[in-house]
Amino acid sequence: MHLYNFPLSRTTKLVGLLLADAVMLVTALSLSFSLLGLDFSAQSQLFQAYLAAAVAFSLLVFMRMGVYRALVLYLGLQFVFQLLKAVTFATCLVAAACFLSLPPEALDYSLFPIFWMLALLFTGGSRFLVKAMTQALIQNFRPKEPVIIYGAGSSGMQLLVALQSGDQYLPVAFVDDSHRMIGSTVHGIRVYSPKSLYDLIETWSARQILLAIPSATHAERKEIINRLEHLPVHVKTVPDLFDMVSGKVEVHEVREIDIEDLLGRDIVPPSQRLLGACITGKSVLVTGAGGSIGSELCRQIINVNPARLVLLDSSEFGLYEIENELRKRLETIEGATEGAPRIEIVALLGSVCNQGHMENLIETFRIETIYHAAAYKQVPMVEKNIFEGVSNNVFGTLVAAQAARKHGVSNFVLISTDKAVRPTNYMGATKRLAEQLLQAMAQGGGTTKFSMVRFGNVLGSSGSVVPLFRRQISAGGPVTVTHPEVTRYFMTVQEAAELVIQAGSMATGGDVFVLDMHEPIRIVDLARKMVHLMGYDVRDGNTYRGDIAIEYTGLRPGEKLREELMIGESVTGTEHPKILRAEEETLSWERLETLLARLEQACGEFDLEEIQLVLKEAVDGFDPKEEVIDPLWNMQREHTLPQQENVTRLFKK
Repeated sequence: MHLYNFPLSRTTKLVGLLLADAVMLVTALSLSFSLLGLDFSAQSQLFQAYLAAAVAFSLLVFMRMGVYRALVLYLGLQFVFQLLKAVTFATCLVAAACFLSLPPEALDYSLFPIFWMLALLFTGGSRFLVKAMTQALIQNFRPKEPVIIYGAGSSGMQLLVALQSGDQYLPVAFVDDSHRMIGSTVHGIRVYSPKSLYDLIETWSARQILLAIPSATHAERKEIINRLEHLPVHVKTVPDLFDMVSGKVEVHEVREIDIEDLLGRDIVPPSQRLLGACITGKSVLVTGAGGSIGSELCRQIINVNPARLVLLDSSEFGLYEIENELRKRLETIEGATEGAPRIEIVALLGSVCNQGHMENLIETFRIETIYHAAAYKQVPMVEKNIFEGVSNNVFGTLVAAQAARKHGVSNFVLISTDKAVRPTNYMGATKRLAEQLLQAMAQGGGTTKFSMVRFGNVLGSSGSVVPLFRRQISAGGPVTVTHPEVTRYFMTVQEAAELVIQAGSMATGGDVFVLDMHEPIRIVDLARKMVHLMGYDVRDGNTYRGDIAIEYTGLRPGEKLREELMIGESVTGTEHPKILRAEEETLSWERLETLLARLEQACGEFDLEEIQLVLKEAVDGFDPKEEVIDPLWNMQREHTLPQQENVTRLFKK
């Protein structure tokens, strides 16, 4: 229980406040008379009766205006305005009592402004004095953590008020880049230059800096974060200004730095024409809708008003989660926007490898656009489950694409990966072969425009290093990095989904779109930055003192030090500055048919050597570095021929 939660009933507290204000008002009247050289007690009984009535009515006014509804510990600017109005009304009542009970020549009109100021001082000052004393008591019994607020704008001031009313943080200083703000005082807290940060941290023993700069661009935030990185503090941020205004989060909710701020990527506003070209008013299918990319595509799609959105996934839980989220989101949109078009959402369990199911759903729901995100994407997992990786990534794409062409789907967009470029792992090889299937099918003509969008790592996706690092740092380390020189491209899942949709709208058939991922980032640098921003020092081979160790575990099976986005050098721009179109050689459909037949037979016979051979022939640059570790294949090699035949017959069945 907080110290200020006294065990008094509401009525008892109200009576106490009424009596206290009555004493304050009478004292203000008596002192006003004394300052003018008048004797309050020597006045007539009629005059004193009128003043007593004025005080009584003033207390009723205080109640009516909500003065007693404000909690003392949370008094703020709104209460001051309420009290100003109430005391002004009380002064008018006192003036009326004087005019009714005293002759005009006995009146000194300066009495009223003096009373107004004294009454305001006594009633308001006493409350704020109690508030200060209560906060001091709370702080003594539950010390607050001193924090520095970076940003003295409107968000910083809102944060200050919220923190001062809480019992966790004690704001001790503002820091701001604006020269006109430096040296000023905001709500009793001084504003300093960023150059004073180290001294402020030492003076106040502050261990946290709260960023209150929601309107800054990602590039500006990255520059500020880079300056704060090496300070011995934990850097956190406050919510986005839109989230605060919309009520999604409270202003005092602080959280870890977003990875977008570390990347410094400023998102190019999407073209509404490109976003809606393949979606608005159309029936859209997203395969792999329960995954990280698929679910974000669904969120973006319903914002562009499709007629119908069909969700397909083999994961029951993933499908359940995204369907519920989308339905709630639609209820909010339809409730807020009168006359908004009603969007039909259909959630279907199933695999893209099931040809009958794919053809049935495309025909039944008259699908016009398909975003094919269904794939196995975790490199180490596919390395241990090669047969399923080939089946899902290659033949699942083939089944979906053939069903789309058969039933006249207008646009088919494959979500690809940078690991498809000169792959060293089976996941990348299967994705590159899936790209080639679509390129070959596009060359064969037809009404369906096949395209693929290739990009690197997506932040927030399953298996992303950022939440892993955050968990490891919070647990005290160590932070595990595969190799000191490993680099990766990064993009937020929201930006990736927006760009995928816009790229698909520019397709002419067989297009390979590559997203501009900026420069790759060394994973160890990202880990070090996160350690520093969470208020710790790195402890590694060169640093004998520190908090969090960084350990190198070695590249996982199939991983490369550096990923690439383009196979060749031929690349052209598009109407969107962050979407490029690559011109790449591909195999003919006739050649692919032969390879696919061999691949299908190899999968049926669990012949991993043949699978590897086919992928090497089909995918330029495929060079697996590791020994095969697929447990099913290893078990087959250890058993006798009759057992292998049994498995083969079961598979064919």
